[in-house]
Amino acid sequence: MDKFVHLHNHSDYSLLDGLCKIKDLVKTSHDQKAQAVALTDHGNMFGALEFYTQAKEMEIKPLVGCELYMTPEDRKIKKTSKAGGLRYHLVLLAKNYTGYKNITRLASEAFVSGFYYKPRIDKQLLRDHSEGVICLSACLQGEIPQLVLSGNLDVALETAKFYKDIFGEDYYLEIQRHGIKEQEKIIPDMAQIGEDLGIKLVATNDTHYLKQDHAEAHDILLCVGTQSKVDDENRMRFTGNEFFLKSSGEMADRFEDYPEALTNTLEVAEKCNLEIELGEAHYPVFDIPGNDNPTFEDADVYLRETTLKGFHERYGENPSQAAKDRFELEMKVILETGFSNYFLIVWDFIRWAKEQNVPIGPGRGSAAGCLVSYCLGITNLDPLQFDLIFERFLNPERISPPDIDIDFADDRREEVIDYVRDKYGDDSVCRITTFGKMAAKSAVRDVSRVIGLSIQEANAIAKLIPDGPKVKLAESMTQTPELKKLINSDPRFKRVWNIALTVEGSVRHSGTHAAGVVICPGRTVEYIPVYKMGGEGEEYTQFDMNWVDKLGLLKMDFLGLQTLTELDMTVKALKKRDIHIDLDTIDMGDQKVYELFSEGATIGVFQFESGGMRENLAKLK
Repeated sequence: MDKFVHLHNHSDYSLLDGLCKIKDLVKTSHDQKAQAVALTDHGNMFGALEFYTQAKEMEIKPLVGCELYMTPEDRKIKKTSKAGGLRYHLVLLAKNYTGYKNITRLASEAFVSGFYYKPRIDKQLLRDHSEGVICLSACLQGEIPQLVLSGNLDVALETAKFYKDIFGEDYYLEIQRHGIKEQEKIIPDMAQIGEDLGIKLVATNDTHYLKQDHAEAHDILLCVGTQSKVDDENRMRFTGNEFFLKSSGEMADRFEDYPEALTNTLEVAEKCNLEIELGEAHYPVFDIPGNDNPTFEDADVYLRETTLKGFHERYGENPSQAAKDRFELEMKVILETGFSNYFLIVWDFIRWAKEQNVPIGPGRGSAAGCLVSYCLGITNLDPLQFDLIFERFLNPERISPPDIDIDFADDRREEVIDYVRDKYGDDSVCRITTFGKMAAKSAVRDVSRVIGLSIQEANAIAKLIPDGPKVKLAESMTQTPELKKLINSDPRFKRVWNIALTVEGSVRHSGTHAAGVVICPGRTVEYIPVYKMGGEGEEYTQFDMNWVDKLGLLKMDFLGLQTLTELDMTVKALKKRDIHIDLDTIDMGDQKVYELFSEGATIGVFQFESGGMRENLAKLK
């Protein structure tokens, strides 16, 4: 059995500071025959669910955590005094789901109420959210190590007592060895504090990259993050090349004089038994009007009655048997799969938007094949007329949440989102984040700048890399002989290339999903960690849209479409000339329109305006 577990690791979600991709971190741990491994990214939980599921798939126990920034003062104080500017590192691991929820709450509040250069917590917040959490004293930047290093041993002892008072047997003192003299200097005192207070030591590694020979690439990554060059004298840098994912044997060699610090990592791992349920729906409950009316006792009844009213408005009082059969089929599937609330929520904000004369698209994607959506006015395309298939949208054989993407005029989309915020509560509605990764060309350009190549030299390399979001550097080399020749012509180019290969695909930054909004049945932070970019503005989920979906949260795409804005402006301009056009009843068989399409005269027409589309339209007539 393994005699050591890594408790302190950073992935590339420690933005431009960690170089370990989560998949590679888990696979390398598996190859090292690790029974468990931790993820403790700096200040955020961005990669927590990805890590959890990857580790579970590889049959490794995931130790989900975070390395937070602790301020000794109130986190809401934002000033440049010595105390206000101080922040210490602190590592937290979830013992169970309660602990996980507490860590996500801490990581959220650090951004929402504690951000000052970095997302920060304070000691009162930590005390309030300590249940189910294991606490480690962190690296040299931790509070106890810093006090020991500065010779304040009495204060260090009292501070350790504070943490032990909160966490009891779940508080551990970390010791590390990366060939740094300050680490060696404090180990005896850390051990003495542990002995005096009955606090156990754990040996940790502070992993920032997977392999020892990735140290240079990691150094370059730090330069990208700090916008410095590799030869800047006063820039941030790591000492040595020991921050790689060591094997248990390598750790045993480094801590042979503290064997208990190794075995104590197993104790920590044994205490952590986190289980996260994915897939269960967490939708807000639609507030049915007139609850005292027994006809509308629940969402299922209300949805059916509301849809039936729209059904007769669309198909008349004597609809065809095909329409009636389709209505009953779809209602049966929707009610059995439990998505009544979903449809009512969407129907409600679409209804409101139409009342405010917000231009809305007729329907997009598989949702246009849903007759219920058509009857509710969510879409404006008759699926029977166009022979559209409901099962592409919602299939009882393979149940997955419905996904209705809705187009709004781009200059009025925010009004609809504000309505949703007002209805469900500002703290229950949240934007969704995305993560930008280092693509092939950007990796080359970033590395080139950091090591001092000119813009012209960087562009000379980048322009030989094929275009496209899925292009990989390794494939580019084999596909483009000129590129291979150029890289081999200069050792500086070779250096850029090799480093770019290592950093390619790493998370570079967080951003805003173009349309995604999540609506929770309660406070967003109770279901998913949140953050504010730079500590200001709107809240965003710390997970991207894929993990929002897998958590079972209601994700809506409010798409802003410039075409709808232009169409609306055109209709209003024509109305001033006493020309009245209703876009909802426009003639779908107008021959002149098809003649324009046959000529490729479609500039400004959504999804038909690119050069390739216009060329093909003209060819195909």
